[in-house]
Amino acid sequence: MRIHAIQTGTVAIKSKQVSGQGSGPLRLINVMLDRTWTERLPIYAWVIEHPEGVIVVDTGETAHAVEAGYFPRWHPYYKSVREWVRPEEEIGPQLRALGITPDDVRWVVMTHLHTDHAGGLHHFPKAQILLSRAEYQAARGFTGQVRGYLPQHWPDWFAPELLDFAPQQFGPFPNSYTLTKAGDVHIVATPGHTVGHCSVVVQDDMHTFFFAGDTSYNERLMLEQVVDGVTTNSTVYQETARQILTYVQSTPTVYLPSHDPEALQRLETRKPAISVKAE
Repeated sequence: MRIHAIQTGTVAIKSKQVSGQGSGPLRLINVMLDRTWTERLPIYAWVIEHPEGVIVVDTGETAHAVEAGYFPRWHPYYKSVREWVRPEEEIGPQLRALGITPDDVRWVVMTHLHTDHAGGLHHFPKAQILLSRAEYQAARGFTGQVRGYLPQHWPDWFAPELLDFAPQQFGPFPNSYTLTKAGDVHIVATPGHTVGHCSVVVQDDMHTFFFAGDTSYNERLMLEQVVDGVTTNSTVYQETARQILTYVQSTPTVYLPSHDPEALQRLETRKPAISVKAE
C-alpha cells in the first residue's frame, strides 16, 4: 500500500481549543474568550492506495472557506477560526497531481463532518462515502449549524452510507467496522471531539497507521491524555483517549491526527507513537 498526505491549506485556532479548560459549556466559552492563537496548523486529508481500491480519509477544506459569508456571521465560534486555502490546494487537484482522479476513489471515510474535514466532499460524487450515523444526525439541519457544522455547504447529491457501529471489538475499541475484504482496514468509533467521530486503522505487513481525525490535535496531546476545548462530553473524550493510548502502547502505530505539524514526517519515517512513560 502507498499512503499519501494531502495538505489542503492551513488553519489557526484558539489555544484553549487545543487544550481545554473548565467544565461543561464553560470549556467552549473559554475557547471563544481566549486571545491567544495557535500557529498555522496543517489541514490534512489522507489517501491510501489499497489493492481493493483507493481510500480517502477526510476530504480537507475548500477554498470557498476563505470567502466572505462562508462561515455564518451569527455563530460566535467562527470568530475563533482562521483559515488559508487556495483552489489548487483542494484535494481534487492534488489527487490528480498524484496520478489519481477523484473518480478513481472507491471509498471516502469521514472521521467527522466539520468543514475542515468535509469541505472537499464535492470532489467525490462517485465514491462510496462512509461515516457514522450519529455524526450525520448531529450535523444535519439548523441544529447541526448551531453545533458548528455547515450542512448548507454539503453537495446536493450527498447521501453517505451510515455506520451504526454494532459492537465489534478491535483491540481496545468496542465498536468497529472492517472495511476491506483483506481485513486490514478498520473504522473504529472514537467519539469525543464530536458525538459520532471515528478513526481509521490501516494495517500492512510492517506498520499500523492510525488516521485520527481530531481525536487530538497532535501526538503529544494524545500521549498526555489532554482533552480539547470543544468536546461536549469530556468523559467520553477521555475514554476514547484512553482506548487510543492503550492501542498505541500495545501495537507499534504511526499516529496521524489531521492538524499535527509533525504528522507528515512521522508518516514518511514510519515513526510509531511512544508513551510519555517510555520517554
